[in-house]
Amino acid sequence: MKKTLKLTGFDCGACAAKAERAIRKIDGVQNASINLFTERLSIEYEGDAERILHAAAAACKKIESDAVLHIV
Repeated sequence: MKKTLKLTGFDCGACAAKAERAIRKIDGVQNASINLFTERLSIEYEGDAERILHAAAAACKKIESDAVLHIV
């Protein structure tokens, strides 16, 4: 499954790249990409969406304390 979610709070390319790497390490995630200009996270995954998306939000928050992944 592929989802694109609003991700706010990132303003540094290096931090976004670090978050992408952290998200890709989550079990079930095949790919993740953050676009700083559109404030979007595109994530491809298989498995439990709720678990994966909450883990992605936690990974972003760990790297950038102001980060908010808008899960709807």
